[in-house]
Amino acid sequence: MSDLPFSDIEALLREALTPVEPPPALAGRMEQRLTEITELAQGELEGWELSAMRDPRNWVRPVVAVAVGTTAGAALVVVRVRQQHRRRKAKATGPVDLAQRTLRAVRDETRQILDR
Repeated sequence: MSDLPFSDIEALLREALTPVEPPPALAGRMEQRLTEITELAQGELEGWELSAMRDPRNWVRPVVAVAVGTTAGAALVVVRVRQQHRRRKAKATGPVDLAQRTLRAVRDETRQILDR
């Protein structure tokens, strides 16, 4: 190996492991795509009739729609709550208050998605 002093290796590691902020447009694009996927899954479920559900062969599409819609909806909640994290952290009076504010934000975002 090379003869780098320990402090140089430490500096190189610190530089390499510095967090990188994603571009602002990325969050907007991700939110838009997750919203589209959630709405498509909801549309797929709305189109199904209960009478067709008697045959187990017809269960695949609704089950997939539920799974995809639930996953996209949960990811959408996480993205939206994460976007507001700094604002909640600045307003919070401590870790418990921050956790309560975050849980309220998750509840509110979930309700907003389910009301659509």
